[in-house]
Amino acid sequence: MTAGRGAWITLEGGDGSGKTTQADLLADWLEQSGHTVVRTREPGGSEVGTLIREIVLHHRGDIAPRAEALLYAADRAHHVATVVRPALARGDVVLQDRYLDSSVAYQGAGRVLDPVEVRDLSLWAAEGALPDLTVLLDLDPAEARTRLDSADKPFDRLEAEKAEFHSRVREAYLALAAAEPERFLVLDAARAPEEIAEPIRRRVGALFD
Repeated sequence: MTAGRGAWITLEGGDGSGKTTQADLLADWLEQSGHTVVRTREPGGSEVGTLIREIVLHHRGDIAPRAEALLYAADRAHHVATVVRPALARGDVVLQDRYLDSSVAYQGAGRVLDPVEVRDLSLWAAEGALPDLTVLLDLDPAEARTRLDSADKPFDRLEAEKAEFHSRVREAYLALAAAEPERFLVLDAARAPEEIAEPIRRRVGALFD
């Protein structure tokens, strides 16, 4: 693996699928290989994004689905321009929790908006930017809810949605992965963390060959 060459890796999946655990493992491995890793997330990867995150995830009361989608797109536009692109230009590895696929899955399928319109909005906001690799951690929503319950913390607005919502989100993620197999790596998130980490490392390593 050659250090000094930038790459953009996003992690996707339903709430409770283990994205943070895998990001921790991958970041450690990349840094041990000599890479500078920029850890970030959407929403909330910038100062502006932190304010938007508070609205979309913790606002008490309803937010109209289209307004929610636009807030996520606003965060994405600022985040890509001020965090992602500068890091890639420096040759860093951007390791990001959620990107536009989350919007297609959550606001498109979950909120029953047009997924094509949601995706086009995100691509417009980000000036067409797409990651080099998207890791999808696939987990049955019932198992995900068990994990979230055991975490003993308050649910945000999306985590608190009903099972039908999360089932639509999962189906949308799998459809996105099937449509772009060259970008996605789909893994069973019910497996042990180290068993998941190994194929991620192999796929990420290939980006630098």
